[in-house]
Amino acid sequence: MRANFNGAWPALVTPFTDHGNVNTSVLREMVNYLIKKQIGGLYVCGTTGEGIYMSLDERKLVTETVIDQVAGRIPVIAHIGCVAVSDAVELAKNSQQAGADGVSSILPPLYNVTESLYAYYEAIGDAVPGTPILTYLFGGPVDAVKLMSNLMKIPNVVGVKYTGPNMYEFRHIVDLRSDNWTVFSGMDEQCLFAAMFGSSGNIGSTLNFMPGVYREIHECVKNGDLVRGQELQLRANEVTRAVISFGFPGALKKVMGILGFDCGKPRLPNLPFPEEKTDDLKVRLETLGFSDLASM
Repeated sequence: MRANFNGAWPALVTPFTDHGNVNTSVLREMVNYLIKKQIGGLYVCGTTGEGIYMSLDERKLVTETVIDQVAGRIPVIAHIGCVAVSDAVELAKNSQQAGADGVSSILPPLYNVTESLYAYYEAIGDAVPGTPILTYLFGGPVDAVKLMSNLMKIPNVVGVKYTGPNMYEFRHIVDLRSDNWTVFSGMDEQCLFAAMFGSSGNIGSTLNFMPGVYREIHECVKNGDLVRGQELQLRANEVTRAVISFGFPGALKKVMGILGFDCGKPRLPNLPFPEEKTDDLKVRLETLGFSDLASM
């Protein structure tokens, strides 16, 4: 039976040690912390998790560690996207063997025609029959509806993580199929509107430090309390804007440090957070009610 893919899912940060290795002990602590926040699941080794900047062995380690720590309490989707299809297939097989509930992949760069994209996802699907696959779209110039209409012919493609602001296009993707279909929104700032337009849930970076806000936004839409939903979305967006203003990848890891999780420095091409700005970040966050949002 397929796991339920819905609710608020952190795109899990990957913590690194001072020597740049995957910090599995902090990773396990973060998993437990987030599960206590009643998240819907975890999305590992995605953009936020810096998967594309890690070796295959490191990505396997992260996926295996998270699945082991989760111990079946919530579903886990592993991002396995690579430019080389053989690498993506290797990661997909490892994720399936480790017990992942699904795998996902970005549209790999330089795959510029629909036929090559189809062949890429088909190869992954053939390698892990029975394992759900979700594409990962960033919006932009690609005709997402046309692409998904084509990719959904692959038997185990069950949906998409759509990271973009176009709710018209988003709804068209939602309407492509009525059963066995999952459409996650991936733009944290649009969670409320995506939920109103039929999202299954949302996957995002800021859910690492304020997942309860998004869980409540989904509840507000479900219960018809859009006034409170908008209030929560706007408050979350102010915090998101502040973190972006400090350089998002580095600042995200610094925010996790404020919560007690030493995640180290990001991998290149992402740049580390300037330590001299730590106090400025803390003050800015507190003026926006960060502690209250993080405690939800």
